[in-house]
Amino acid sequence: MNKDRPVILGYDLVSPLGTDLEEQWKRAAAGESGVGELTRFPLREGFPVRVAGQVEEIDVTPYPFLRPREMAHWTSPLFKHALLVVHRALKKAGLVIAPDVAPRVAVTFASAIGGLDALIEADRHLVASGKLPQPFMNPNSCINMVGGKVAIFTGATGPIVSGVTACATGSSSLILGAMFIAQGMADVALCGAADFPLIEPILAGFATMNGAYRPREGEAPLPPAQVSCPFSLSRRGFVVSEGAGCIVIASRAFAAAHGLPFATELAGWAMTADAFHAVAPNPVTVRRCMAESIRHAGIAPADIAAVNAHAASTKAGDQVEADALRTVFAGRIPPVSANKSQLGHAMGATSAIESILAIEGMRRGVLLPTINHRRDPAIELDCVAEGARDADQEFVLKNAFGFGGCNACLVFRRVN
Repeated sequence: MNKDRPVILGYDLVSPLGTDLEEQWKRAAAGESGVGELTRFPLREGFPVRVAGQVEEIDVTPYPFLRPREMAHWTSPLFKHALLVVHRALKKAGLVIAPDVAPRVAVTFASAIGGLDALIEADRHLVASGKLPQPFMNPNSCINMVGGKVAIFTGATGPIVSGVTACATGSSSLILGAMFIAQGMADVALCGAADFPLIEPILAGFATMNGAYRPREGEAPLPPAQVSCPFSLSRRGFVVSEGAGCIVIASRAFAAAHGLPFATELAGWAMTADAFHAVAPNPVTVRRCMAESIRHAGIAPADIAAVNAHAASTKAGDQVEADALRTVFAGRIPPVSANKSQLGHAMGATSAIESILAIEGMRRGVLLPTINHRRDPAIELDCVAEGARDADQEFVLKNAFGFGGCNACLVFRRVN
């Protein structure tokens, strides 16, 4: 077993803040929001969800593999965005997956929602007119197909798995990649997730389960940019958004042998199951996941310089996470950034996107702000509410919690 922690060679993302990494970072550091009015489909009168975090259309000109002819069968936007972030992450890593390397490259890229938009569209046509679906409908909706497409695109022939853990999928993808490397089954792993869940019945379902934001009865809705407010007194549910993120990790030996530079490593991780409720978090196992990830990194809670929170902007979830932080850190909680205040909640992709922002913040020595913050007396946290803050960070804790009680916590370390 390889006991060295995997290093992070490169990463890339698309989110409601943009499709270029530098642009997204600048907007995030400036305290901007990517949340706006929902325009992905015509809104019926009385439809309960009116705001979303949408990804702008990408310019495919520089990327021949994304042009319409090549992507004609892959109608779900999930696929083109996944291939884009993988392509750019590999380029930033300086890694070419040549035939001699390919058998040692794992793919743990995944999705929580998958290409359900393709399935729903085909079903509507079938019901309305009896029109049979296109041959690629099933592959589009097959939830592990995004990992399969990444493998086909890159030529990676090592282990492949799409580990779906709802909203923790991006973090679980990193953990699975790290495990493959630790077990000697791979030298490199292409980790991450993509989700494009702005689909009418999915959004309606989040509304009826009281997950998605709704204004109080009789009150005017907030402006879209102010709706997502994690840890705040005024929080009333999450904003559903879109996005994708890829993180390329490798063993230290592989990086050294191929002359690939790195500045951070995945120092520790943990996963727990709530075994409690379909959607409500379990304080005991949430707390244990955080503590075990820190212990796995071989450090003490006091060594953590900052926390990148899950913080979906729900009443129960934010409170449980805040209470767990208070216990794990014995009341001395480091600054906490809640990126969903700016991005919304991109389902399975969200923890991949937020991990990239946390890693980029470590590199730059900056903590991103939690915008829209209005202090909740029951939550005593330093949420970096005043705006981006300079801060030296050697260790950062990243939390991710998903429906079904799927918890995944990561510890990143800056190594140079």
